[in-house]
Amino acid sequence: MNKFKGGILVKRARIIYNPTAGREIFRKELPTVLEKLEAAGYETSAHATNGEGDAIEAARTAVERKHDLVVAAGGDGTINEVIHGIAEADYRPQIGIIPAGTTNDFARALGIPRDINKAVDVILQNNVKALDIGKVNDKYFINIAGGGDLTELTYDVPIKLKAAIGQLAYYVKGMEMLPSLKPVPTVIEYDDNVFEGEIMLFLVANTNSVGGFEKLAPNALIDDGYFDLLILKKTNLAEFLRIATAALRGAHLDDEKIIYTQAKRIKVTPKEKMLLNIDGEYGGELPGEIINLKQHIEFYVSDEFLEREAKIKENLLVDEQNEANEV
Repeated sequence: MNKFKGGILVKRARIIYNPTAGREIFRKELPTVLEKLEAAGYETSAHATNGEGDAIEAARTAVERKHDLVVAAGGDGTINEVIHGIAEADYRPQIGIIPAGTTNDFARALGIPRDINKAVDVILQNNVKALDIGKVNDKYFINIAGGGDLTELTYDVPIKLKAAIGQLAYYVKGMEMLPSLKPVPTVIEYDDNVFEGEIMLFLVANTNSVGGFEKLAPNALIDDGYFDLLILKKTNLAEFLRIATAALRGAHLDDEKIIYTQAKRIKVTPKEKMLLNIDGEYGGELPGEIINLKQHIEFYVSDEFLEREAKIKENLLVDEQNEANEV
């Protein structure tokens, strides 16, 4: 919350950063980031997280102290914890993102550069947008909720391997898992529809960037109150590899083994054990009900993001008009 200092209106910012993320690059750049925010009129302080759950408590403290801006510096896991710390509060600070993790799906979806100084510049451009977040049972997510054997690889990859070879670590682990993938009989209720059958996995995407795949949910909007739901039905190994290859090009959505739709509320009830993946981390076991919290938190976004969202909305409007003309 703004305060006066020496007769001047001052905004307060709190940086919450993971000191071990991304080969510790952010820690080295922290003095520069502090200087840039101070020069822009923010009274700025920083908190280095020291373990799992610490960013949640740091974010709650920032809420209690009525900071205007919370900057989350780290990977998707750090951002997720910050969101957990503010999502239930009546007063919710605006969020800036500095990507410093392995995949940085959410930052990529917002068009935020990997370069730390350029990411700070995005915050200082002051493009603020109220965006959706998701809630499943008692947990929140910004990017994705999913289930099925393959979704478990994101928290099954050793931290040292991720640090050494980055995103390639996920592909290495994924190839290891392919021969052992098995379908799970599952009931998925989405808005007024029901699917029941054997699935390899399901993904509930809030953004277009999932696991480094930027075309997995190509038309995902983050401010429309809807998730993009993908269900991969039972496949053999050859079919799975074909669909995965198509997904790299964004050519998978019309495959007969894929269900792709939008929904506000999704309930997943597996008939066998299925773990829940939330933003790349272990989220407990299913069943679960997934709810979209429309435009719940304000984020600083890039010009690129605003242009992309406008283009998608324009294309969707054209498609709707074409469909109406065909009727």
